[in-house]
Amino acid sequence: MSEKKALIELRDVAKHYKKGDEVVKAVDGINQEIPTTGMVAIVGPSGSGKSTLLHMIGAMDRPTRGEVRVAGKVLNGLPERELTRFRRETVGFVFQTFNLIPNLTALENVMLPLEFNRVPKPERIRRASSLLERLGLGQRLKHRPNELSGGEMQRVAIARALANNPPLILADEPTGNLDSQAGRTIYELLKGISGERTVVVVTHAEPLAQMADRILHIRDGRLEDHP
Repeated sequence: MSEKKALIELRDVAKHYKKGDEVVKAVDGINQEIPTTGMVAIVGPSGSGKSTLLHMIGAMDRPTRGEVRVAGKVLNGLPERELTRFRRETVGFVFQTFNLIPNLTALENVMLPLEFNRVPKPERIRRASSLLERLGLGQRLKHRPNELSGGEMQRVAIARALANNPPLILADEPTGNLDSQAGRTIYELLKGISGERTVVVVTHAEPLAQMADRILHIRDGRLEDHP
């Protein structure tokens, strides 16, 4: 554990499902702290519980037991309205399938979370343009997703995740639909932004995970910290 103050604190966190007569322990008693800056990779095979854990950190799912605390808030005790506000203000999400809105331009996709936060339109345009330029997409502002490569779409998704300047970025298999070169570029971008916030990446790609400051291996719902 780093000496930096923890942004994420997990205390005996578990997520169990019933599947017929069987209890599936997707996440099973995890205790962990993740600091306020840096990049952490959660690595594990399919079905190991890594995405379930990420969803609980991002308030998209609630634990069966235990406590998930992010940025000082105990998430499992919050009503849905507060969780929605938490997700909007505290977390930026990056997904394997990009989740861009197809009929919006790159600029409009990045502006969308700012609109939800009622940021005035001139400021939305300024901030979204600046983020896209920072990520090397200054010439793609008016392009729609079907006019972009996979790597470019994921860079738009990262810009969108950064739009409200959240302290936490959660990326679920962000290179799963990309070739190796584009995937490495995405990891380098995520590593670059982790100097000013926490970035948690879920992946099964061990070579790319080596770029993180810390690797947490997960198997059968339990974490093992590797240097």
